[in-house]
Amino acid sequence: MLLSLFYVMLVRLLGLVALRTRSESDKDLEILVLRHELAILRRQVKRPVYRASDRAFLAAVSRLFARERWGAFLVRRRPCSGGTGTS
Repeated sequence: MLLSLFYVMLVRLLGLVALRTRSESDKDLEILVLRHELAILRRQVKRPVYRASDRAFLAAVSRLFARERWGAFLVRRRPCSGGTGTS
């Protein structure tokens, strides 16, 4: 048990060191790959199902982006009808 905890901590530490030493071009390439994978997933899934924790995280992170960057989110804000639900 103690050995597995040590292993997990070591892997996390090495991951942080590797992340710190990566070049900007490596990070840009990773972002490009992740955006492509996201585009593929958007074509396959019509409407994602989000948990409450997912919605809270996305709401908090959306405050860090400028409004023109909100296209990065899968979910788009829809105007509320404000009515009784009947048209």
